[in-house]
Amino acid sequence: MSQFIEMFGTVESYCKLEDLVSDTFPGEWGSEPTSENAIKVIRTTNFTNEGHLDLADVVTRDIEPKKVARKKLKQGDTILERSGGTKDNPVGRVVFFDEIGDYLLNNFTQALRPKESVNPVYLFYALYNSYNINKAAMRAMASQTTGIQNLSMSDFMSKSIVLPSRDEQNKFEQIYRQADKSKFGDFKSQFIEMFGNPLSLNQKNELKRLGECCILNPRRPNIALCDTDKVSFIPMPAVSEDGYLVDMTDEEYGKVKKGFTYFENNDVLFAKITPCMENGKGAIVHGLINGIGMGSTEFHVLRPINGISSPYWLLALTRMPIFRERAAKNMSGTGGQKRVSASYLDHFMVGLPAIEEQRRFEAIYRQADKSKSVIQKTLVYLNDIQSDELGKIA
Repeated sequence: MSQFIEMFGTVESYCKLEDLVSDTFPGEWGSEPTSENAIKVIRTTNFTNEGHLDLADVVTRDIEPKKVARKKLKQGDTILERSGGTKDNPVGRVVFFDEIGDYLLNNFTQALRPKESVNPVYLFYALYNSYNINKAAMRAMASQTTGIQNLSMSDFMSKSIVLPSRDEQNKFEQIYRQADKSKFGDFKSQFIEMFGNPLSLNQKNELKRLGECCILNPRRPNIALCDTDKVSFIPMPAVSEDGYLVDMTDEEYGKVKKGFTYFENNDVLFAKITPCMENGKGAIVHGLINGIGMGSTEFHVLRPINGISSPYWLLALTRMPIFRERAAKNMSGTGGQKRVSASYLDHFMVGLPAIEEQRRFEAIYRQADKSKSVIQKTLVYLNDIQSDELGKIA
């Protein structure tokens, strides 16, 4: 909360959504494409849960030219799911439209076009955040027919939105866009730009075994701890598919010193078992109690070597989809018990960049993480004040 107040000041203004949009309209479905004038139509299947669009499977439809002229999407529109929903995710999801080209949306969705006085990114995220923190409120705005949830647009447009000044909204957009770049997709592009494709036969840097670039599954040293001393414990669920630690617990050393994997601060965890490996689970370990961590035996540990490798380079490399895809083809075992062996990691050949280049990559990675942390703190504050407002409305 303090981070938000420091950046934006105290927010006391609330407005109804209907007062913040200049135009809103439902989509069209039209007919099967038979002409060269067919237009791309966005469906809810193109929504991602992160508020972005995935247009890999966008359809084209024939729609009357006058409707196309009236309902063509503009950059900055928010697209609302007005019909659909599931048991876990009620109707009312939103995504941000920031595409180049001509698109319409289908008849299960609604466009929300912000007024000039409202920052489009801020309005989108206020709606996105409100949906995720109070799905019960969204369910209350919907009726259900033939298994489909239909959102009451009058109720939705009457909802209250926290509204800082336009300058403060613009600051929020800057932070949001910086944090959005910290998603691994952008790290992947940055990695390839700086170091090249790790699977290519033509490498910018001298080829080395991964086992020469780090210490794989290092042995536990003699530890001067009593059994009652606390250490950090990290089970598999505590490592996200986005490359971060999301939780860890405190345990007495005596309870976890046998039968678990040992690691230290700045070690990189690599999930070796299916489907965790394919899904990208891995993280840099930090903040360990007494500098010691114990965790799932389904982790390989990669310890960077001083002057040779950075934990951020190791993490980015081992989380690359192409790295994981190659590893998946070399797993041993059957069914749900397939694993990547330590030997495979040890003998994986990779171009080893100079440590200075790795540290430059690390600086980019860490700055993106810092921006992500700021926006997360900002959204905690938004959660609080939006929850308070929902309580007032109830």
